Amino acid sequence: MSGRGKGGKAKSGGKAKSRSSRAGLQFPVGRLHRMLRKGNYAQRVGAGAPVYLAAVLEYLAAEVLELAGNAARDNKKSRINPRHLQLAVRNDEELNKLLSGVTIAQGGVLPNIQAVLLPKKTGGDKEFFSESIDPLVFDPTFKIFDMSSQSITSSLDHHPLALAYIFKSDLPSTQNQWFFALLNLPRSIVDLD
Repeated sequence: MSGRGKGGKAKSGGKAKSRSSRAGLQFPVGRLHRMLRKGNYAQRVGAGAPVYLAAVLEYLAAEVLELAGNAARDNKKSRINPRHLQLAVRNDEELNKLLSGVTIAQGGVLPNIQAVLLPKKTGGDKEFFSESIDPLVFDPTFKIFDMSSQSITSSLDHHPLALAYIFKSDLPSTQNQWFFALLNLPRSIVDLD
């Protein structure tokens, strides 16, 4: 008794074809069928059960390998190692839930720094020049904002930087206040006279 379905005796003389190739799978259907029978999971095992199981296992393996390959490529490596598997599984919500109780040896941990532990941003140019400030034309009555010393001076004589952009402040004031973003440009570009 061959146990290969209801077709009776298999035709002799034909070339043998594996159940994996019939199903278009890479995982071994025959081996999984044997494991299901020997594992005493049930008294009987249907012919479609090992095919279904092989397809599910192949899909999960392909999914993990694709994500791990992407992690390896992001780290400029051509070989997948346990760290890449860990990053692939833990960064995917569904795989992380499926493998929540699994420890991957040599996998390391996900990089995670609490927001309160990060250094506070300094009051530099991002806070000073907001998105609402628009570049305007030059006004001869001006003040210069020195980004390096955070002080306001009235001339560029002592400063090696050249004038690049002029902004009008949106803050309420009695006079128009002009501020300049300074870039490292040759001083000869700007005519100060």
